[in-house]
Amino acid sequence: MSLKEEITYSLWCDFIERDFLENRFKEIIKKQIIQGATSNPAIFESSISNSVAYKQQLDMLQANNAKTIYEELALTDIKRAAFLLDKLHKNDSDDGFISIEVDPLLCDDAAGTIEEGVRLYSQINAENVMIKVPATEAGYIAMRELTSRGINVNATLIFSPAQAIKCAQALDEGIKDSNKDIKAVVSVFVSRLDRMADGDFALKGLQTSKLGIINATKCYHEVNKFKNLNIRTLFASTGVKGNDLSPSYYIDNLIYPNSINTAPLATIEDWLKDGSKEPTHIMCEADCDKYFETLKVKGIKMQSIYDKLLSEGLDAFKISFRELLSKLVN
Repeated sequence: MSLKEEITYSLWCDFIERDFLENRFKEIIKKQIIQGATSNPAIFESSISNSVAYKQQLDMLQANNAKTIYEELALTDIKRAAFLLDKLHKNDSDDGFISIEVDPLLCDDAAGTIEEGVRLYSQINAENVMIKVPATEAGYIAMRELTSRGINVNATLIFSPAQAIKCAQALDEGIKDSNKDIKAVVSVFVSRLDRMADGDFALKGLQTSKLGIINATKCYHEVNKFKNLNIRTLFASTGVKGNDLSPSYYIDNLIYPNSINTAPLATIEDWLKDGSKEPTHIMCEADCDKYFETLKVKGIKMQSIYDKLLSEGLDAFKISFRELLSKLVN
């Protein structure tokens, strides 16, 4: 019996690139190593900029504007990934998904996000696609509307429990309105909290490399309160930066029932080699709350950390997207 079968836990690959799809991606699907995949503007910027696999299609598209070129390139990859994951999805409707994010420049435009989400979903025309929407005030409106229209949604760039609650509420309402078997994930970013806070924590005598996991656990509890099995917590940003932690640290410590971990390919390879395959003990919500009370006493302002991380995350995707568009037109 697989780990997934035992605890309904899924591992998705946070990477997409054209040559990869035709080689290693097929292998790790066949070997049941992964059950889905995710992408984001930064991944596409890196893949399209650094791989010769896109050159022929790129040359053919030069008469178009930059965003049209980007969408043609990205949607070709997304359609291919959806096709390769289709059998897995048909066997288990909770998995076999590939995500594509709406234009990050639309993060504060609910109507624009809805329009683009509907258009992209229609163009891809595959039921195992999730439209990725950032967790902003405009994003919550878009998430509810997209799911109500029968579109699977990946709510992304979630750092705080408050964001997780707003996402889960929007998705829950939208799914119920749709009267369809729509799936959604609440993507909680993990390692970025530790990278931002560890220096200050060390100075204050607080244990490092713990905030990300405990914060993600608190978000997990909040999502589960909605008791909607079509909404799962997805742990994202789980790659380790630096050499102080095991490369699979953020996978090993977040193997929770009815959850997903999306990780870079290298992190997945490290987990396969040396990582823990045992279900993780889940800190109860009361203990999570006590931890945050301790941080408050120590002068840690969590809302400031959450706000900064969201702002930086949105800016990073916007920068990657703009840089990519600037490279696409000769």
